[in-house]
Amino acid sequence: MDRMQSLKREVWFVAIGTAALLLIPLVAMQFTTEVDWSPFDFAVMGTLLFGSGVIYVLVTRSSRSLAYKLATGLAVLTSFLLIWITLAVGIIGSEDNPANSLYLGVLAVEGIGAAIALFRAPRMVYAMFATALAMFLVPIVAMLIWRPSFDDPLGIIGVLVLNSVIAAMFGASALLYRRAGSAGSTST
Repeated sequence: MDRMQSLKREVWFVAIGTAALLLIPLVAMQFTTEVDWSPFDFAVMGTLLFGSGVIYVLVTRSSRSLAYKLATGLAVLTSFLLIWITLAVGIIGSEDNPANSLYLGVLAVEGIGAAIALFRAPRMVYAMFATALAMFLVPIVAMLIWRPSFDDPLGIIGVLVLNSVIAAMFGASALLYRRAGSAGSTST
């Protein structure tokens, strides 16, 4: 029962943190027209924030390894940013560009890889490196299929750089998992 109470408390902290972060755009909307969120925007962001927080809590719950917690935090943060950027403005062209749907594949590689790895640090290394590779390949596949123009807001070089940065974040998560695994923390 003590573990259940602890879990409930941690989820409440995530809920309170989510609500606090959602207050930022809500308050900003009162003072500027630059921030214009619809109820749908708040619902999506609330789901992303709360879901990311709960995933982090559940995955790191039984690990005492700081490296494991940092690796998981970086993986969750990177996934959150990938979803947020893709939904808000899109990475390849606008958010309406069908090429952006390829990023669902990156998240699928991450999720399936983590499930196969059973969230164990030594195996998560491979899952996160595979995710980084998938992220790096998205703009290449998009260029082969859709032939995007150089008129996109980020341009092809910008897309490649942003994808490389996000892939590097997934790669850094893999390296942290490697450290956690080599320190003997093979459990989640």
